[in-house]
Amino acid sequence: MSITLAKRRVIPGFGLTMGFTLLYMGLVFLIPVGAFLLYTTSMSWEIFWSAITQRQVVASYKLSFGGSLIAATINLVFGALVAWVLVRYRFPGRRVVDALVDLPFALPTAVAGIALVTLYASTGWVGQYLEIFGIRVAYTQLGVVVALTYIGLPFVVRTVQPVLEDLEAEWEEASASLGAGRLTTLRRVIFPALLPALLTGYALAFARALGEYGSVVFISGNLPFRTEITPLLIVSKAEQYDYHGAAAIGTVMLLAAFSMLLVINGLQWWAGRRYA
Repeated sequence: MSITLAKRRVIPGFGLTMGFTLLYMGLVFLIPVGAFLLYTTSMSWEIFWSAITQRQVVASYKLSFGGSLIAATINLVFGALVAWVLVRYRFPGRRVVDALVDLPFALPTAVAGIALVTLYASTGWVGQYLEIFGIRVAYTQLGVVVALTYIGLPFVVRTVQPVLEDLEAEWEEASASLGAGRLTTLRRVIFPALLPALLTGYALAFARALGEYGSVVFISGNLPFRTEITPLLIVSKAEQYDYHGAAAIGTVMLLAAFSMLLVINGLQWWAGRRYA
């Protein structure tokens, strides 16, 4: 019995490391979130419901959740394509492109917002040409989607890329040798292997976009009922010392993010069982 237990302990010191892990998670995550939720429960249901159902707040929900879903969907498609190109092709400047994918991680979000405004304003390098076709990006809901797409792309690329590197090309060659076309190979060989990673990347991109503030606040224009995102509204409530309102809105965002992550984890579990 002791020999069996000893063999299972690949890394020694499990109890100590687990204790440090739980302590770290408690200090960094569990205690702050628990205190936040406890503060929310201190207000009555009427105050809570009134704070989260104001017309201005509901309009910000629609923009934040809708823009995050659109941005995450765009990143799901093009992020997978970027990861595919980086893994399966060799071309000049590949390492530079691979490094540029991580730029949204390194660049401060406020700097990214200013850069996007510089590009897409009506007098910007790109915006002045879009204006010819009647397309406005800066200070519109489209600008919010552009900013959320920018900050979410690395999550999909970096989640899918390692899976593609482990997916040997021999599987595709075997599929082709058996007479399968490219679409069939993509649907029956590649997609099942990438599905869990795609769902993970989608969930991370969505969660990141949902809480984004810095890059959006510059390009959106912050117009109430039109381009005002929920994180900005939370900050505005806090600056006005309306802590109950800020906590109530923040609780809605927190529960929505948790719900989304639970759904994605459920889909990952289903995909793993289905395509195992």
